[in-house]
Amino acid sequence: MAFAKRSSLFGGFGTGNTIDVDLQGRSIESLLQAAQVGFGTIHRILPGASVRPFPGLDLSDPELRLTPIERNIVEAGWDRSTLTGIIRALGDGLFVGDYFDGEQRLDIILRAVPWSTPEELANLPLATPDAGVLPLNALVDITRTAGPAEIRRIDRRRTITLRVTPPEGMSLDEAVRIIREKAQPVMVNLMPEDGDIRYAGTADKLETAKANMLGNFILAIVILYLLMSALFRSFLDSLLVVLAIPLATVGGVLALLAINSMGIFQPMDLLTMIGFIILLGLVVNNAILLVHQTRSAEREGLCRAAAVEQAVRMRLRPILMSTLTSIFGMLPLLLMPGAGSELYRGLAAVIVGGMAVSTVFTLLLLPSLLRIGEGASQAQAGKTPPPQPQLRSVAE
Repeated sequence: MAFAKRSSLFGGFGTGNTIDVDLQGRSIESLLQAAQVGFGTIHRILPGASVRPFPGLDLSDPELRLTPIERNIVEAGWDRSTLTGIIRALGDGLFVGDYFDGEQRLDIILRAVPWSTPEELANLPLATPDAGVLPLNALVDITRTAGPAEIRRIDRRRTITLRVTPPEGMSLDEAVRIIREKAQPVMVNLMPEDGDIRYAGTADKLETAKANMLGNFILAIVILYLLMSALFRSFLDSLLVVLAIPLATVGGVLALLAINSMGIFQPMDLLTMIGFIILLGLVVNNAILLVHQTRSAEREGLCRAAAVEQAVRMRLRPILMSTLTSIFGMLPLLLMPGAGSELYRGLAAVIVGGMAVSTVFTLLLLPSLLRIGEGASQAQAGKTPPPQPQLRSVAE
């Protein structure tokens, strides 16, 4: 059986686009049965997916199972832990200490004479404290059976892992959702009473990355709002600037949907999420220009409507210049095919879509929001007494 997968472009930081379905419990037979059913179910519900079991789905390797005879062990003057160490010495060896020769530290391993058959193992003599010399089969029952190729444990629990690589064109989120809805109920019915199913691998890292990115996104918005409030000395003007962020986020999402609708698969990967954070610092620049120019014109004596009109007329060219340079700078990453293009396509799509939508908001909706309270401003200006004429002397 052969398996193929595409490794992560960031070597050492991931294991590729994989989902680890960990089945945990005490009964290895129940775990194997659930894993076999899950193996077939995942192949059925995810056509084209690669499913690789660890360590295996059958008990095909020969195994010797040693069951202690409690009464005989006690009569011989030993306990379970002592007998366990002796059995290790009869097998691969028992670590009893280390030796330092002045340059390096060496392990001291206690190992019995080698044996080749279970019968030879059963007849090995053991010198006990209270019962003299006894063969091993007088203290344990040796049974020939079959077991897995390796014993896999995660968090000290017996585990069988199904490593799933989603088919091309399917995101990790969608694959995990399908497995949870359709495969997990089938496997749960066959799990032991203490059994549990958990998801790890890249899927677990993706959930962690999403939580971290969401926290960073909210923190960036809060810091941006407080910074704008300190600069403008107005919470309302800062709120008008921050209102560009939700619409820019919508534009980024729409750009991703447009790419996927054209048959180019673009998942919500880490760089795409970073693109939304980068978008925060780009979309507020245009709104800052309009708000600052409007308030400056009002301080010079213009009415609210004239101040907004002047701000739009004076700042239209800088807004278009900054927006077009950002968009056309990202278009090659978005449109040009080639090796590695899928790495930056999501980031470019988010920035292009967000900048385009935020520019429309800045030029159409933000001027309308800036004119809120125009009537109250004009009324307050009407109550202000006109300036008194100044008297000058005839000599002047």
